[in-house]
Amino acid sequence: MARAPLTLTSKPPLLLPTVTPLRQQIRRPTTVRCSAATVTTTTSMPDCHPSLEISGGGVDRFLPAFKTLHLPYKPYPIFGWNRHVETIFAAFYRKFPEVRYRRECLRTKDDGAIALDWVCGDRSLPADSPTLILLPGLTGGSQDSYVKYMLVKARSKGWRVVVFNSRGCGDSPVTTPQLQSAKFPDDMCHVVDHVSSRYPKANIYAVGWSLGGNILVNYLGTEASKCPLSGAVSLCNPFNLVIADENLRKGFNNIYDRALREALCRIFTKNALLFEDMENEFNVQVGLKPTTVREYDEAITRVALGFKSVDEYYSNSCSCHILQHVRVPLLCIQAANDPIAPIEGTPREDIKGNPNCMLIVTPQGGHLGWIAGDDAPFGAPWTDNVVMDFLDHLQKDATKPQPSNSAISEAVQQT
Repeated sequence: MARAPLTLTSKPPLLLPTVTPLRQQIRRPTTVRCSAATVTTTTSMPDCHPSLEISGGGVDRFLPAFKTLHLPYKPYPIFGWNRHVETIFAAFYRKFPEVRYRRECLRTKDDGAIALDWVCGDRSLPADSPTLILLPGLTGGSQDSYVKYMLVKARSKGWRVVVFNSRGCGDSPVTTPQLQSAKFPDDMCHVVDHVSSRYPKANIYAVGWSLGGNILVNYLGTEASKCPLSGAVSLCNPFNLVIADENLRKGFNNIYDRALREALCRIFTKNALLFEDMENEFNVQVGLKPTTVREYDEAITRVALGFKSVDEYYSNSCSCHILQHVRVPLLCIQAANDPIAPIEGTPREDIKGNPNCMLIVTPQGGHLGWIAGDDAPFGAPWTDNVVMDFLDHLQKDATKPQPSNSAISEAVQQT
């Protein structure tokens, strides 16, 4: 059986939190809601519904891409009204589309391993078909429902799709004492270079959720003008890991900290032998039985990355600090009531000041929930159509990449 997204415990809680009135759930954003006056000064620009907050330096450029933003965001009754109910319901009860993968393992420069899951049946696609790289959240992988729904949507439009399973995630092999982290751009660089060389005639795009979104934005900002991607989307990105860490240990949010801690512990336990030879550096015993995600990161993650403390790791891994350097089209989608990626961490001002970025904030959505739209409550999240509108728009206007001779040679060898 496939594992549930968010890597929550195998059995749902016996009691769900009480559904509170809508006005008590939503933390009102400090910026104004979307309107024709605030979004653009061009009269021909399509309008968007006031239930959505839309901003960013790229609004004028990207808003015409979207076919449904003029409609109100309508959360599914009961399940979509409370952020905890929505998050838990999506994790346990959202259906899983049938998807078949073929796995490819890459060897990294540090002798590590990365698992790429390609969607079966894409060999018949044209060589210049747009290619989409998907980055799941913390401990997530190609088995998660939100990942599968996105790739099904993209495949239906003729896109080639591959899931990037971070080290140790998605049952990928682990060969070095290095597991998934919020900031390890070398792996993302390796994956993008590999996919680009395999399909040199195709435009490459990426979508990341939660921690995968943070990894993606960190990569985009680090590469800046050198980034070979033609566009990207970030969803439920925590952006500011310091704020996210504090928020994760408050009140009912402890249930998510516990679920993520247990998922991290399961992955680490399978690979603990790789860390035992370095016990003076890693605190293996704490890594096997951490009490919080923060405690695990202090014992294992920050050591693997060379940081002196977990606070240094968090502060240096925030994608909010590097978003200003993004030079490719980037759509960020956040939920105002997200319990894991709090909206307070979203760098609104940097997004507004970057002509390549656009932000959409929905009033509800929880974390990786977005139980709204025609497919609610058991089907695809509301965001899938929005994401594909954006990517299709970019692909329509994109120029074809000019592959180098070495890229063409490598692609010929792999066919």
